[in-house]
Amino acid sequence: MDVIWQPRAFKQLKKIGERGIQGRILTASRGLSKFPACSNVKRLANHERAYRLRVGNWRILFDVFEEISIISIEEVKKRDENTY
Repeated sequence: MDVIWQPRAFKQLKKIGERGIQGRILTASRGLSKFPACSNVKRLANHERAYRLRVGNWRILFDVFEEISIISIEEVKKRDENTY
């Protein structure tokens, strides 16, 4: 499958300051071409986007139609003892 980056997601990738993290995200997104046989992918329930790919503290949100469309990249904040 082809992986298409939406302009919003590409801008978010550029805003990430560390090049090492950018590289990890790009490498992981290339692996999406083997979808659904890729790791760290989960179908989302009750969410605007269909799937997420986990890369460390970052989440790549994407939809799958005839190709894979990467919509957004978001950072997940660390949980602490007050989370629960």
